[in-house]
Amino acid sequence: MDNSLTLYRIIMDLIWQNGVRFHDLRILTTFVWAVVGLILSGQIHLSRWGLYRFGRANAASKERQLARWLDNPHILPSHIYRRLIRSVLTDWEGQRIYLALDSSQLWGRFTVVRVALVYRGRALPVSWIVLASQSASVALENYQVILAEAAAVLPRRCQVILLADRGFFDQNLLIQARNLGWSFRIRLKSSFWVYRVNKPRAKVGRLMPSKGQALFLHKVWITDRWFGPVHLALAHVQTVRGFEEWGILSDEPTSLETLDEYALRFDIEENFLDDKSAGFQLEASQIRDAAALSRLGLILATATLYLVSSGVAIVAMGKRHLIDPHWNRGLSYFQIGWRWIDHALAHGKRLLPFFWFEPGPDPEPVYASKRQAVKPIAILSSLRLEVT
Repeated sequence: MDNSLTLYRIIMDLIWQNGVRFHDLRILTTFVWAVVGLILSGQIHLSRWGLYRFGRANAASKERQLARWLDNPHILPSHIYRRLIRSVLTDWEGQRIYLALDSSQLWGRFTVVRVALVYRGRALPVSWIVLASQSASVALENYQVILAEAAAVLPRRCQVILLADRGFFDQNLLIQARNLGWSFRIRLKSSFWVYRVNKPRAKVGRLMPSKGQALFLHKVWITDRWFGPVHLALAHVQTVRGFEEWGILSDEPTSLETLDEYALRFDIEENFLDDKSAGFQLEASQIRDAAALSRLGLILATATLYLVSSGVAIVAMGKRHLIDPHWNRGLSYFQIGWRWIDHALAHGKRLLPFFWFEPGPDPEPVYASKRQAVKPIAILSSLRLEVT
């Protein structure tokens, strides 16, 4: 119990000092205990979370408090989380930021659509929505609100690049990205028509170069509505599923760097894995309501921020060797942070009392998993460049 109370005080101070407020102090208290229960139990189970909550209430009462919190319609996750994520990004003004847009299915009944900041092999949740849907493909009108929410919390003068897979392609998404002042790198389906000056139209699949080559098309138009001018990077890329044909649409002239930029999108899949089998075991939870799952997302996102932040701090302070046996960093910052909390609580060491997120490249990059170790790498032995 002493350990849970120690972590509770740290999380409460961190949340309070970053301006996070609820309309009722009891709701704030329950929220912080939920984050503590999630971190210490490593799973989403309200009765297990209740075991870590300090107080004389019985187990059933503690579980009911947590359930009522998840079902409370007055708790708006985006309104609460915006203060937290803004504090994380305080030092990111003027930085180049990659935002990944992706979705994840839960039990074939719900779809989580998330915008996340790509950060050191993972992605930090920025905004999300949970929809009662059996399809991972979601229409823009059903999730466009989270794009506006993401734009509202980003620091000024950032160069934002939106990354999305082909299932998210929508001409209106490109227009919205432009209206927000964002660039984009979005994969196209092979069936999309490409229009070039003084050349017949052709589908993306027909323009795809041979393996070992890349083709960069500048100032072209796409779809029957002639959206553009835009730019394309076409290549065969090695992924976990073998070679894939990539047609990457960009609002800026394309190069080999375009393919590397788009590959960063896969970091959000690691974030979803941290929510699921590699971390919090979301798919084993018993919550089956879209609104409750969205509020649960607030708990998951807050815990993720604290774990990754702790991991970044421990590596920066040269203490990684205390919890990571690898000679070079072999764990993600998420896992390092989690292990540090267990280690610190067991040995009476200090926990991180603030967020520690340094912008810029990772000073100690690592492949955090076998899955990440085979991240897409373009196999490009020669280049073919075409400018139209």
